[in-house]
Amino acid sequence: MKDLSSHIMDIVQNSIRAEATWIIIRLCEEPATDLFSIEIQDNGCGMDEVTLAKVRNPFFTSRTVRKVGLGIPLLQQNAERTGGQLTITSQPGVGTTVKATFSHSHLDRPPLGDLAETLTLLIVANPNIRFSYEHTTAIGQYRFDTEEINAVLEGVPISHPDILPALQNMIRENLKDIQADQPQQSNSHQSSNIK
Repeated sequence: MKDLSSHIMDIVQNSIRAEATWIIIRLCEEPATDLFSIEIQDNGCGMDEVTLAKVRNPFFTSRTVRKVGLGIPLLQQNAERTGGQLTITSQPGVGTTVKATFSHSHLDRPPLGDLAETLTLLIVANPNIRFSYEHTTAIGQYRFDTEEINAVLEGVPISHPDILPALQNMIRENLKDIQADQPQQSNSHQSSNIK
């Protein structure tokens, strides 16, 4: 996979297939400690110990239309290539948490990619799933929750075609505000500014 957004898309698709109704995505960028982490937590059906032991195998998948499950093994490979690691915790009936850590400065760490597009595609394609997103950098933190966005929309479906560009723009602008090339200031951004 060419970027971290693609990895996020793939892991979240696993959560959707696991019938999650709430998916939490956390990104943390810590250049001072050379750490970049991605954590995806869901309240889906979870996995038993036997399945959990197999998910890192590229030839294992629970899908019926694809005979190999490369998402988890590729994420693990990319994390380990930078000196990081992949951890997965899961409990049947409770949910699953996947966490990948990377060396922030490592040349082999994939770029972030178009996170705004990835998030909006997931949200619009799955309007009945609650998505929470939290992105922390040295400059600040950006958070949004589709539950809050739906409240602001006052009955307009989040999957409405006119909402997609506004949602994408909101995410892009807020992520831009907490990136390292911006002036140093403490920022905490919320999601209530959809227009």
